Amino acid sequence: MQQLVIVIGAILGAGVQAAEDIEFVQEHLPEVAMDNRYATLPLWSSSALAERGHSGTFQSAFSSTSAGSLTLDGPLLSLGTQWRWNEHWDGGLFGFYDPLGFAGGTEHRDLETLFAPQTPIDRPVAAEFSGLDGTAVDLGAGAYLAWRSDSGFLGAHRWIGGLLWQRMSLRDYRFNYRIVSGPQAGMRGTIDFDADYAHVVPFAALELPRQYGRWTTNAHALLAVPLPRRGIVGHITGPGFDIRSSTDAVGNGKHFGDPSVTFGYSLCYEPAHVSVDVGALLTQGLLEPKIHRGIDRDVLLSFSMQW
Repeated sequence: MQQLVIVIGAILGAGVQAAEDIEFVQEHLPEVAMDNRYATLPLWSSSALAERGHSGTFQSAFSSTSAGSLTLDGPLLSLGTQWRWNEHWDGGLFGFYDPLGFAGGTEHRDLETLFAPQTPIDRPVAAEFSGLDGTAVDLGAGAYLAWRSDSGFLGAHRWIGGLLWQRMSLRDYRFNYRIVSGPQAGMRGTIDFDADYAHVVPFAALELPRQYGRWTTNAHALLAVPLPRRGIVGHITGPGFDIRSSTDAVGNGKHFGDPSVTFGYSLCYEPAHVSVDVGALLTQGLLEPKIHRGIDRDVLLSFSMQW
């Protein structure tokens, strides 16, 4: 009877097997969250900055990313402050805290472990994954300088350059697995990707603010480059083995921390100094599933208030 159950499980599992293996998609979920953070940094100019020479910004967003039944959801929270020194130059400081949560149903994907090539499992192999319930906390702070001008073919524009430090902490990022095909069908164990990934991130941005009565629009783009790239850390257990390593340590490369290009278009109601970034909602939703293969959906709702 047990052998019959295993055979039926293998047939069903093969029928709905996702194209990307579990190691591949687990990397992309937190990387998309990092891109969403870059898209919502509190950098952009405000009427308060122009009027008083200083301003503060509170930014709040909701990020929701999915790959199959796997999701990473939660708030993105940040505070920023700006000072304007003269007609052309200003600068600022900011900090952010993004407490995100993993969840997932049952996934049928290949089991691959580039971080542990010596496991006694023939890989890649079709497997069933379940039990995801962990956290991803992205914490960081940064500083920047900006130069503005109202002339040239761009019209009113502002160039921004800066540096931030961030740490993405993955905890209880764990799956139960069951192999559903091949000679090891029925084997069970756990695989987790708990790690701290710390980066120094230089970034550059351009914004094009425009005034229309009580409304201000702001088209903006930002390039961020996390340094250094990190090897993917993983931990797998099974009958008779318990292995923890990283892709870098075993010679399979550094994959975590991709360069990021994000775009936004915010609308600000000036009497209330409240903005919504409709551009980031559109561009992150369209671009992230193409940039990070295996991601099905990325929703980013971003709001800010300035004073």
